[in-house]
Amino acid sequence: MARRVPRGDLGPDEEPLAYDGQRYYDQRYQGERYQDQRYRDQRYQDQGYEVRRPGPGDPAFGVPPLRKPRFRRTRRMFRRPSVRIVSALVAVFLLWVTFSVGQAAFKNNGQGVSANVAEWARDHYLGPVVTFGEWLSYKPPPKGGKPSFSLAVPSGQAVTPVKTSGSKSKAFVPDIPGTLTSLAGSSIAGEGQWRVVEKVNGEPAILATFLRDATYTSQVNGIASIDQRLVKFSLRPGTEDPGAANWGVSNYIPAGQRKGLLATFNGGFKLSSAGGGFYLNGIYHGSLVDGTASIVYYKDGTIKIGQWGRDFTMNKAIVGVRQNLKLLVDRGKVSPNANSDVMSNWGATLGGGAYVWRSGLGITKDGRVVYVYGSALNAQDLGLLLQRAGAVEGMQMDINPAWMKFDYYQAGSHPSDPTPVPLLPTQQPRPDSYYTPSTRDFTAVYAR
Repeated sequence: MARRVPRGDLGPDEEPLAYDGQRYYDQRYQGERYQDQRYRDQRYQDQGYEVRRPGPGDPAFGVPPLRKPRFRRTRRMFRRPSVRIVSALVAVFLLWVTFSVGQAAFKNNGQGVSANVAEWARDHYLGPVVTFGEWLSYKPPPKGGKPSFSLAVPSGQAVTPVKTSGSKSKAFVPDIPGTLTSLAGSSIAGEGQWRVVEKVNGEPAILATFLRDATYTSQVNGIASIDQRLVKFSLRPGTEDPGAANWGVSNYIPAGQRKGLLATFNGGFKLSSAGGGFYLNGIYHGSLVDGTASIVYYKDGTIKIGQWGRDFTMNKAIVGVRQNLKLLVDRGKVSPNANSDVMSNWGATLGGGAYVWRSGLGITKDGRVVYVYGSALNAQDLGLLLQRAGAVEGMQMDINPAWMKFDYYQAGSHPSDPTPVPLLPTQQPRPDSYYTPSTRDFTAVYAR
């Protein structure tokens, strides 16, 4: 910086001091005095005093004030080595969080960005933050109203129960349940009437129907009935739940394994919250817990539903087990705890609401498998829906809209690459999401 000296002693890079006829003075110092003077003038004006302005005879008249450097203290603070190290660590951490969240948010798994971010947050100990955000954004379903889509049975898909003569004929007899009565009182067109969505060897393998909710009549529940004599069930692991291992099957339905594919549906809670374990092809994730509701997958392609330790124990015929909470329907009766301690017994829901998306799986007395789900169900309603569909043993599967899906597959002219169709057009995940790696476990249903 240039040194200020009287003009007669100037060097090549020096600046003069100002001279007022009596003394030399520093313009910068006078500028600071002038700024201080303006501050005092303002105080005097506020107190009602008359302030004398500098005139032509005053030394500071006409001298432009110098600006003080801004953020001087901040700059000094950031010159400290410790502050620089901490700042670098914070920057690295924020970059990692941004990268990690970005990877999770845009996974091609059919769940959507918001669901992926919420799952990432829960996996990183931010569950309470997610729950609070969901509580703020939660909107309960509207009461009354009409469905947003028709429940009428498409032409050529209607089926009716087959009467048996009581003879011991070996001919195949389709297992078609009776029409279900509406939960909302009088039925509308197609409500509760079964329609065929999948056939095997010309016989009805998967049936479906719809029932409106009793209170939220614009909300529709989907119900599927699966004949185990015509299909095979395959438990599939998720990339994150249960995670990577030598499971023996893929975590999605690859192109070479789609021929004969009839349906897919979601699994249960994340295993850390399911209250039980997962077993597949000799490998365990966690321990199988006695008393827990369980889907048991057998080597012959059939499944059973019941209580582990009471209805099942491990044996050579079992290829897979998926556990989730307690039985919601047991021996034909809905659990008396269906409406007690809902959050702890049946899971945390969006916004803490009781009436949300829920799904359930059950088995009937004659061995049919029934899957039910809907957007405005509490735990007791889910149990009653399973019971109405004929289940004598039933369990809640996953809840909340991002993980709720039942899709059936139309072979058309491309049997090796069938087109997935959602049972409920209002479900959120993409119908083709199981054609790409799934973060959660699921079940695939194939023709025998």
